[in-house]
Amino acid sequence: MSMGAYDEAEHERRERMTSQVEPGTDDDRKTYRGTVEYDSGDSTDALLEQFKQMKADD
Repeated sequence: MSMGAYDEAEHERRERMTSQVEPGTDDDRKTYRGTVEYDSGDSTDALLEQFKQMKADD
């Protein structure tokens, strides 16, 4: 089979491989318990001004 060739036998082989995959026990979703905090920081105008200064320095 040449590079890049993909025939029906290859398709069937890959289909068999993926159909045999069993999910592991570590695939379970974890429940997050805690808090999330974020700092909104500067105002939008201050951030835009900082962006303009960064673009001017380029």
